[in-house]
Parts: sequence; C-alpha cells; structure tokens
Amino acid sequence: MSIHNGSRLSLTATWDKWGQLVERTTGAQAFRAQLVVQEQRQLYDYWLEASAQNIIPRRADINPARLPRLLPGMSLIDVADKLEDCRVRLAGTRLRDIYDREVTGMRIADLPCANKHDYWMAAYRRTIDLATPTQGVVRGPIVNKEHVVQYWLKLPLRTDGERVGMVMCYDYFIPASEILHEPELRISVAS
Repeated sequence: MSIHNGSRLSLTATWDKWGQLVERTTGAQAFRAQLVVQEQRQLYDYWLEASAQNIIPRRADINPARLPRLLPGMSLIDVADKLEDCRVRLAGTRLRDIYDREVTGMRIADLPCANKHDYWMAAYRRTIDLATPTQGVVRGPIVNKEHVVQYWLKLPLRTDGERVGMVMCYDYFIPASEILHEPELRISVAS
C-alpha cells in the first residue's frame, strides 16, 4: 500500500481576471493530478485557495458552507502530542455508514480499521509531521467492507502558529463492482 503526498507550496499563486487561482507549484500540480475523484480535486483546490503566503491554511480559513456537497464525506481530526491520541472532532454521515457506528470523538488509534492500522497511522503521521497533503486508495477500509473501495485525502490545517493542529479529511467510498463502470476511478487499489 502506498501513500502519496503533496509538496508544500513553494511559489506564490496568481489570480486570473476571472478570479481563478493559476500558476500553482509543480508539486501542487502533480499532487492534484493524482486525485482521481472530482470532489477530492474540489476540496484540494479550495485548500490551496485558502493557503496564504505559501503557508498551510488555518482552520478559521475554511468555511464548510462553501462545500455543502462534500460534508457527508468530510471529517476533522484534532492533532494531539501523541499520534495515537489524535481524535475525530467531527465525522460526516457517510463515515458513520461505512463504520456502522458514530466515530466522532474516537481516537484515530481506536478506529475499527482491522489490519490497516499501520497504514492509516502512517498516513496521518506523514500529513501531520510533514505538514503536507496526502492521498491514497484502499480496498476494504474496515472488516466486512472488503467490497468497498475508499479514495481518501488528508489536508493539514494550522490552529496556532505554524504547527499542524488539525487534519481535514475527505473520504469517497464506492463499491468495487462499480469501478468497472467508472473509467476515471480505475487505478491500482491497495488491499
């Protein structure tokens, strides 16, 4: 299983006459190109737009009202001193459906992810320690959901100073059988 990470912003973006963000860094462009799901690209573009002076955005820079369609698949993770103690501050309804339980308030170390615990901890560690976006795709995110493929995105947010204090996540789930009918979603899937 691999985890793909995006580079920190290194160049100032500019705005065109229509107010669109252009001239993103090569690292940001390469990371965006790896995002298979349109909603992931939408959230990543919004995250880039909220980035000021090449610094990861603050939680206060993010307005959920601008992303209403994405909210069921979004979650916010509060970062703690020890990775295992990071907690799910808020989880969208789609996550409750997948986990068959409410995960808001749970420590990330206690999420029911079966044999993928190390995979998920590495994804969070990379996002937090490197202050960089990460993304990936995995089949069977939890026990008894092997028929589901999960496309995930984790974006760091500052809460104070330069330190990552929160991780904004977006998870898109699709039955593995439907991937055959969705050409843009056909990529290698980690098991």
